Amino acid sequence: MATRLDTRATDGSQFLNNQFQQALAHWNRDRLAPAYPDDDAVGTIEHNARMARLELGFLQELRAEIREAAAAAPTDPASFIAWFEELERSGPGQHHELFDWLEAEATLDQLKWYLTQEAAGEAGFDDLVALTQVRVPDRAKLELARNYWDEMGRGNPKGMHGPMLHFVVETLGLKPEIEATVWESLALANAMTAMAANRNYAWHSVGALGAIELTAPARSAATARGMRRLGLDAKTRRYFDLHAVLDIKHSEEWNKEAIVPLVAEDPRRATAIAEGALMRLTCGKRCFERYRRELR
Repeated sequence: MATRLDTRATDGSQFLNNQFQQALAHWNRDRLAPAYPDDDAVGTIEHNARMARLELGFLQELRAEIREAAAAAPTDPASFIAWFEELERSGPGQHHELFDWLEAEATLDQLKWYLTQEAAGEAGFDDLVALTQVRVPDRAKLELARNYWDEMGRGNPKGMHGPMLHFVVETLGLKPEIEATVWESLALANAMTAMAANRNYAWHSVGALGAIELTAPARSAATARGMRRLGLDAKTRRYFDLHAVLDIKHSEEWNKEAIVPLVAEDPRRATAIAEGALMRLTCGKRCFERYRRELR
């Protein structure tokens, strides 16, 4: 049966708070997990419908926050991709002081806290790509498929990206749990899941995923250097060392083979892709600012 949610505003929002984001995170975990037929099908449908309405409200609020900025993005392919790539330098949360601090000053316990938050808020890039690619045009679909195959280690279990992160969690003895995670991190994962799972936000998800590929290398490199400074070995650092390099190529191909042809085929997609990218980066900025306050 549905869980009653307290949707009272926090900082003027009914969605940007612990209780809502934790409930949404639990729902996402349950609804995406392989399962069996439910004896209470009607109750499940009613619960899912209620949560889906709340999720949509959450997305609408995030979208309203960045809609004006996204509307300024050009809609011809060449100009749009230049606008999109500029987000790496000047987008929300980019080159945040948190990462210089993690690289140069954080203690091992502080780094572990940060990694725990990141692991708990990880939505699973491979699954997000798989959800997003459903019925998108062929050229973009092929690029998403190539990206997915890289995430899967190109068929080698030792090269799968998800287990690499799980190895970090296990090696460092981290315990990522929904209730112990700040709402900003949960909101980031919940937003990514919502865009990928709702077909009305499919182009937003393309933009949000592209923004991750575009911006992750610098953060991953700083984290890896901080781990090296603290004496963590290459195997433990592997996930971050890999993404510091591989995502540069992923971003180039995503932009060329997915975003450019999608916008060329329908210029309206440029605005949706821009909104998705800015929604993702704005959620990330909230995380970085919260982490910095907690770790200060």
